[in-house]
Amino acid sequence: MAFVIGEACVDYTDRSCMEECPVDCIYEGERKLYINPTECIDCGACELACPVEAITVDRKADPDFKEDAKRFFLEILPTRSEPLGNPGGAAKIDVVGVDTPMVAAL
Repeated sequence: MAFVIGEACVDYTDRSCMEECPVDCIYEGERKLYINPTECIDCGACELACPVEAITVDRKADPDFKEDAKRFFLEILPTRSEPLGNPGGAAKIDVVGVDTPMVAAL
C-alpha cells in the first residue's frame, strides 16, 4: 500500500486528490475517500493535493486507517453483495456510497 487517507477526510471529501490521481485509484464512500492499495502507483500527487493533509504514506499512517483502507476493497461492505476488489479505476464504478463499519461509526 502506498498512501492512506486518514480521519481528517471523514465528512470533508474535498476530492482534490481524486482530480490529481493519474491512475484513478481513489474511491468515494459515503463519508470518506479511500485509496485502492493495489491500484496506487505511489506517485504522491494525491498527498500534495489534499487541503486537510489527510493523506500520508502507509508507513506513517494510523494503523487503524491503514487496515480499514484494505477492508474497503477486500470485504463486503454494507448494502453491497460482493467486495469491491480492484475495479481498475473509480470512474468505472462511480461513487460507492458506503463506508466501512469503522468509518461509519465515527
